[in-house]
Amino acid sequence: MKKFLALILALAMALALVACGSSSSSSTTTTTDSGKSQEKLFKVGVVLVGDENEGYTAAHINGIKTAMNSLGLTNDQVIWKYTVGETEACYDACIDLVDQGCTLVITNSYGHQSFCKRAAQENPEVQFVAMTGDTAKADGLDNFSNAFTRIYEARYVSGVVAGMKIAELVKDGKLSDSNYDKNGNVKIGYVGAFPYAEVVSGYTAFYLGIKSVYEKAVMQVTYTNSWFDLQKEGAAAEALMADGCVIIGQHADSTGAPSAVETAFKAGKVAFSVGYNIDMLSVAPDVALTSSTNNWGVYYTYAIGAAMKGEKVATNWAEGFDKDAVSITKLGTACAAGTADKVSQVESDIKAGKLHVFSTSTFTAPASDKGAYQIDANGHVTSAFCVDTNGDFTYDTEEAVKDGYYHESDYQSAPSFAIRINGITENS
Repeated sequence: MKKFLALILALAMALALVACGSSSSSSTTTTTDSGKSQEKLFKVGVVLVGDENEGYTAAHINGIKTAMNSLGLTNDQVIWKYTVGETEACYDACIDLVDQGCTLVITNSYGHQSFCKRAAQENPEVQFVAMTGDTAKADGLDNFSNAFTRIYEARYVSGVVAGMKIAELVKDGKLSDSNYDKNGNVKIGYVGAFPYAEVVSGYTAFYLGIKSVYEKAVMQVTYTNSWFDLQKEGAAAEALMADGCVIIGQHADSTGAPSAVETAFKAGKVAFSVGYNIDMLSVAPDVALTSSTNNWGVYYTYAIGAAMKGEKVATNWAEGFDKDAVSITKLGTACAAGTADKVSQVESDIKAGKLHVFSTSTFTAPASDKGAYQIDANGHVTSAFCVDTNGDFTYDTEEAVKDGYYHESDYQSAPSFAIRINGITENS
């Protein structure tokens, strides 16, 4: 009987040890000064430039919630900081999150980067990620990383959608003289936030996508100098349509531009919208063709999962269609016939490496007045740098053009393509 009881006790102890060894990776066990073990809950802190009412931040929020669900994180393991400006307030938010026990802190706006890095320098035991940033590799901090998607791929595909619509409008004789420039090119408009590389890369990819379907097109970009401003974005779209633009694209975070296009369409204007971040069909059901969007859940599941396991988050992370990190939203009813099949083929070609968005054979550029890139006799770019080493907003090192195309987001996560190509004009 005693032997039997001893066997039972041994089995119970073994099971207890197995149970202890299989505890959730969402917590870690530490030892206090008194020698007693203490479980510490894994926490991640998130510093957001906006909230759920702003498209860009809403996409990040949804991505983090996807990661939480996938990784089994509870609500008390994620601490949110909403509407934090690109100011000292970001640094303060980062430090507060560290003080609350976060071992991973993420900021989501480019202007947060310098403040996030400062917090990282002061807290080497905590991992920090500056989303859309571009200095982590050069900074060389073990606990500071950058991440972005290859959203330019989705912008190119959204441009293909727009090009299909333009070709249909031209074929059906729906455009008037005001929709063409003096050289017979169809006019396209684009509402941009700031003249940063992220925006330039995006609108160039969008334009090249259009031209891959309908060659004779020119594009006018109007900047709002704000990431989110309903009124400015709407007014910019109205001005572009007044100038005859048929398609209004955007790299701005509100629904201002699509709403303006919908209103104009109902008043008899021939114009259509391509959005960003979120599906715009709810505000522009008659004119929204699609939106390019980031599937942030892919990155957040990776990064938070790595931190939970005590692994280092990649210094630079940038993925696209091949990892489902980018996509376009549901095609609107206004899209041209055959658009879905065309989109499927283009996406497949990008995934397979058959199509490179910034193939230098597909565009020309004027000579660079700052020496940031070189062109041949026909205006095709033969060399271009992708890193700014001295902070003068001119890339001066790291060759980006190889194998006939600009390697966007290869050296740094954030976009670096800032070449102003022929066919696109900018208004401040």
